[in-house]
Amino acid sequence: MAIAIDFGTSNTVIARWNPVTQQAETLTLPGLSIQQSLNPPLIPSLVYVEEAAQGKIIVGQQVRDRGLDLKGEARFFRSFKRGIGAEIQGFLPELDGQIITFEQVGQWFLSQVIEQLAPLEGGLDSLILTVPVDSFEAYRHWLGKVCQSLPVEQVRMLDEPTAAALGYGLADQENLLVIDFGGGTLDLSLVQLDKSAQGNTKPIGFLLKWGNKSLAEESKQKVKTARVLAKAGQNLGGTDIDNWLVDYFAKTQGLAVSPLTTRLAEKVKIQLSTQNQASEVYFDDETFESYELNLDRENLENILKEHAFFEQLNECMTNLLQQARRQGIELADINAVLLVGGTVQLPAVQTWIKQYFEPEKIRCERPFEAIAQGALQLSQGVEIKDFLYHSYGIRYWNRRNQRHSWHPIIKSGQAYPMNQPAELFLGASAENQPSIELIIGELGADTGNTEVYFDGDRLITRRLDSGETTVKPLNDTAGARTIAQLTPPGYPGSDRVKILFQVDDQRFLRITVEDLLTNDTLLENQLVAQLS
Repeated sequence: MAIAIDFGTSNTVIARWNPVTQQAETLTLPGLSIQQSLNPPLIPSLVYVEEAAQGKIIVGQQVRDRGLDLKGEARFFRSFKRGIGAEIQGFLPELDGQIITFEQVGQWFLSQVIEQLAPLEGGLDSLILTVPVDSFEAYRHWLGKVCQSLPVEQVRMLDEPTAAALGYGLADQENLLVIDFGGGTLDLSLVQLDKSAQGNTKPIGFLLKWGNKSLAEESKQKVKTARVLAKAGQNLGGTDIDNWLVDYFAKTQGLAVSPLTTRLAEKVKIQLSTQNQASEVYFDDETFESYELNLDRENLENILKEHAFFEQLNECMTNLLQQARRQGIELADINAVLLVGGTVQLPAVQTWIKQYFEPEKIRCERPFEAIAQGALQLSQGVEIKDFLYHSYGIRYWNRRNQRHSWHPIIKSGQAYPMNQPAELFLGASAENQPSIELIIGELGADTGNTEVYFDGDRLITRRLDSGETTVKPLNDTAGARTIAQLTPPGYPGSDRVKILFQVDDQRFLRITVEDLLTNDTLLENQLVAQLS
């Protein structure tokens, strides 16, 4: 049975391929899913840790049903997906004698969901997991490690926006802009669907796990393709809006900041998706005072403006459209705009989108299900042709600034597998040099780091604008830095080694190192890391 999981910051959706109807359908997990009439079955991405050492946890709607999300305890986790793979993690709680990481909470959540899912489906043969478009290697690496422990033979991974494009099932050769705006991230992806290739065989996709089978035969198959043309992302989502509303009510009404008021603020926000006025009543158990939380769409829009919400959206859209123009695609060439994620339901967001596109191009009828159901297309013979979101470079000593800097070798936007390897020539920097070291890094945007930490019972993400490129080294360990042993030793004054950088069809960065003096191949197709 093929299953797709859209692991979201606020909610998680599970879909399966029904072999009888030949269609995707969204699943309900008893106890874990929200029972609601308006929206499809959603599993709240919530975890409550009863016993950390034994991994005894409660997940999903069960957490809310027991009121465990309202106690303000350190054992309750929401929005934890945002912290997975974050370079800077601030205060993290200690439970039962151990520090709890975001990665641990995420692994508990996914493992519990799959553990309850497997018996209902009679076992899982194939699992497809979706990932944010702007995820660093650390997140994808974590997801890969989680998958290795799962009782599933084949596990694949697909960008969330690309999955959404497939989920809406639009016509051939169309340029589709997917705006995925959920609880934690804003992801924009321009995708071109191409169903002209023939064959309904198994896809290649990007495999995280494939039992003990060889991929050689898979790579020869002709499959349908979906090509990603441009991507842009922001660390911004519905959770931020909830926090802004809580702060607004705290300032205007003296409301206490607590899990309960955060939940009420979220309800107010959701109401404003379908009506002009919203209200929720709050009773303080300690002071015995009651408050009525009232808000209209105009006030909500003012709150969004105060937090530079629309400036961030415009920055993201400008970035994406610049990439599109480099591909020869103008605004008018975008045939449809697909909206996914809970935050796209806000009228203020839809109004912002209409500043760029005609209303008839905008589709918003499947905001929750499109990603999970679209990901299932991978099990029906769709291959994803993608490009690298980040640049990759080498570290060098900048003598002018007297500090280390990074020189890009493979630029963002590079399609893979690469047709031609990138070349780099290096010489020795000292007399009698026995070896050459090289540190390779994943280069992010010039926006500084994002710090993720707990403020009381709220998870906060804060951007630290350092004005420098965010870098995540890929091989900065004692054994991995050395790429060439020089025999005889090297001397300054001439190039000594040639390095070839290549990205294969599984997104692996590999290097080949040749000694120019001896003509020996020192490393051949050596694996460095899996790239984003």
